[in-house]
Amino acid sequence: MKGWEQNIRRVIPYTPGEQPDCPNMIKLNTNENPYPPGPGVVRALETLDTDRLRLYPDPAASCLVRALARRYGLGEDQVFVGVGSDDVLAMCFLTFFNSNRPILFPDISYSFYPVWAELFGVPYETPALDENFCIRKEDYFRENGGIIFPNPNAPTSLLLESGDVEEIVARNPDVIVIVDEAYIDFAEGPSALELLEKFDNLLVVQTFSKSRSMCGMRIGYAAGSPELIRCLNDVKYSFNSYTMSLPALELGVASVEDEAYFQGTIEKIKATRKRSLRALRELGFFCPEPSANFIFASHPDCPAKELFEELKKEQIYVRYFPKPRIDNYLRITIGTDAQMDALLEALGRLLSQRKQ
Repeated sequence: MKGWEQNIRRVIPYTPGEQPDCPNMIKLNTNENPYPPGPGVVRALETLDTDRLRLYPDPAASCLVRALARRYGLGEDQVFVGVGSDDVLAMCFLTFFNSNRPILFPDISYSFYPVWAELFGVPYETPALDENFCIRKEDYFRENGGIIFPNPNAPTSLLLESGDVEEIVARNPDVIVIVDEAYIDFAEGPSALELLEKFDNLLVVQTFSKSRSMCGMRIGYAAGSPELIRCLNDVKYSFNSYTMSLPALELGVASVEDEAYFQGTIEKIKATRKRSLRALRELGFFCPEPSANFIFASHPDCPAKELFEELKKEQIYVRYFPKPRIDNYLRITIGTDAQMDALLEALGRLLSQRKQ
C-alpha cells in the first residue's frame, strides 16, 4: 500500500437502483412518481427569471421554509430544507448521532443508514424485524445513542401504527428519534408531524421526490423543535451555506401551493396500488399490505431473481435486493395503470411458461 492510501476513508457505498435510458421501457425500480409535477411547477419553471441565476440563492431558503411551515401549521423555526431527504438525513447523522452508544435502526430498512453510520463513524445496531417484516417497538426501549426508521418502511412498504411511533419517542427522551417519512403521503395512517407538539426530541423527515414528483429537483425537509432545527442549520452553515438552488426553491414553493394536484396524484397512485395488489395476489404472489408507492412481492413457485432478470429482458425494471431474508422479493413501484397492466401481463406469461 502506498503511504497516502492508508489515510483515505473507505466505505462500502450505497447502491442506487438502475437508471436505464431505453425507449419504451417501463421503469418501476426507484419509486419515482409516474405522473409529472403539477401545473404550478411548470408555470414557475417557465417564468423563472434566469438573470437571477448569476446570484447566490438565499442560504436560509426562506421562501420554501415559509411555504412548508404554512402548509403543515409549523413555525418557520421548525423547518429545515436540504438537497433531497438523503442530504437532510446525512446532516442529521452528522448533527445528532455523536455518542459512544449505538444508534438503532431496523435490519431490513433503507440501505443508506449503515453507509452514513460507517462514513461518520457512528456505532449502530440493527434490531431484526419480526417474521412478518414488522418493527417491534420493544426493540427500541433500550439504551441507545439515537433512533432512526422509515415509516412506512422500505423496502417492505409496511406502516408502523402511530401509537407505536409515539411510544418509541416517549420511551427515548434522552436521544433524538428520527422518523423518515419519504412515503407517508401514500399511507392511510397519520404523519408523525402530529407528535411534534409533544416531543422536543422528535425529528420528522420528508421529501418532494415521491408524492410531489420532483426526484430530479432534489428537495427534502425536516421538521422538529426549534432547537433541533437550529442545530441542523449550525452544521449546514459549517459545511455548505448554499445548499438549495434558486430553481429548487421556487419550484418547491409552487409544488407546496398546488395542493389539489398533489392530492389528486396521490389518490390515483393509491387506486392503482389497490388494483395491482389484488392482481398480484391472484397470480399467487405474497405481498404484505402496502402503505407506500410500491409493493413488496414474493412468489412461492418462482425465484425473485429469475423474475427480475426475465422482466429486464422485456425492458420492465423492478428492484431486486440480494440480501438475507428479502432475496426472494421484488420491490415494484406503482406506475400508471397502463404500466402496471404491462407488468402484470408479463408476470402472468412468465409464470405460465415456467409451469409448462
